[in-house]
Formats: sequence, C-alpha cells, structure tokens
Amino acid sequence: MTFRVLIPARYASTRLPGKPLADIGGRPMIAWVYERAAAAGAVSVAVATDSTQIESVCRSQKLAVEMTSSAHASGTDRIAEVARRLGWADDEIVVNVQGDEPLIPAAVVRQVAGLLESAPRAAMATLAVPVESLKEYLDPNAVKVVRDCEGRALYFSRAPVPWNRDGARDGLASQTSWSGALRHLGIYAYRVAALLRIAALAPSPLEDIERLEQLRALENGLQIRVAVAVERPPAGVDTAADLERVRRLAGRCSQTS
Repeated sequence: MTFRVLIPARYASTRLPGKPLADIGGRPMIAWVYERAAAAGAVSVAVATDSTQIESVCRSQKLAVEMTSSAHASGTDRIAEVARRLGWADDEIVVNVQGDEPLIPAAVVRQVAGLLESAPRAAMATLAVPVESLKEYLDPNAVKVVRDCEGRALYFSRAPVPWNRDGARDGLASQTSWSGALRHLGIYAYRVAALLRIAALAPSPLEDIERLEQLRALENGLQIRVAVAVERPPAGVDTAADLERVRRLAGRCSQTS
C-alpha cells in the first residue's frame, strides 16, 4: 500500500493562536504530528500552510512544507491545492492528518489509508470510536456518525444519533442507552480525484446547517467508508488546557520509550 500524508496547519486560531508551533517537550506541536505521520509508512509527508511563521519553523525542523493560499476555508481546500499543484494522480491516496493531533497513533493513520485502498468504490475513508458516556453522546462538539451494514457512512451529525426512542422517556438528559453510537475522528483518506471534486463543489445545505464539511461529499453522492479505529487516539488540542494535558501525556510517552 502506498499513500501520502498532508498536514493542514494555520497560525490563526480563536482559542489558541499559533497552536501548531506550541512547545511540547522542547519541540513544536507540528513536529510531533509530522513524526507520527511519517511513522505510519507514508511515501511522502508535508505540512500545508499559508503561514510564513509555520513555514520557517518547519524548515528549521527539517519538515517538508508546502505554502498555500490564505483564502482557503478548510483543510480540505488547502490539501486539494497541494495535490493539484504537485500533479498527483487521480487514484493516489492522500491522508489528511490534523495539525493539532500531536499524539495520533501511527497505526490509525495507516489504518485509514488501508481502509480506502480496500474499498475501490469509495471516494473517502474515515474512522470512529465508540461513544463512552452520556456526556459525550449529548455533546455537540463530539460529532457522531451512523453507517450501514457494509461500513458506508449514512450521516454525520452533532446531534446524538442514533437515538434510542425508548431510552429517554423524560427528554435528552434522561437517555439511558447510547449503545452502538460512534464518535467520528477527524482523520480522512481521499482519492485525489475525489479530493479535487469535493474542493470544487459549493458548500451543501446540510454542511451549512451542521457545520460539517464531510456532509458535502455525502450530499453529492460520494461514498465514505467508516471503520472503528484500531486504537483510540488521545484528544487533540483546541485550548490551553488541552495543550497542558497533551504535554503531560507526551512526557509520559518519552519516559516509557
């Protein structure tokens, strides 16, 4: 299996500006992400950014970096620009690894690429993990995914789906069953042709409502394969508190390696 990895990274962040450059154990966060992607066995790994600060740090760390337009609304658009500019073949597989996932397991990166390779009719592949609590199930920031019997995505939602009608006789907070519910992980594998098509499409109605760009692919008839991750990744970094948690986890990893 051959695949490429692109890591979209932007400097601006409402809750944590400069997030990709945050120090974790003496190295910038983006270097941790890059290392995990490289360990997955990708034939190429690069950071895709519009930030000269991120570019400079990547070069100082000997990380491949591709500069992109600052006009992109999403990481998908950013990696599509790179794939188009570098002339990658339509059937090549490219994995989008988020730049704020410094502890993502290499096995998960490889898994999502393999999932797409094994499904020739699919345009995309992604991963999920079982929902573990009512709090997580009801949390609109925890995106849920529903799939069919063959592992094809039916829908992604911020709402608690699937909903057990008989488990919540007194409203949302009374729900007693979320068995089978899956939380979506923000990692994607694309076939390049599908990536370019998705980036060229206008935002779709459901995408606008849910604020989930993967719904653009579903609304336009593209197949997305979904599998349960072989390993549950630690949560990514959105806030200063998340960063401190990851620093502690990274320290433990260093001590045991």
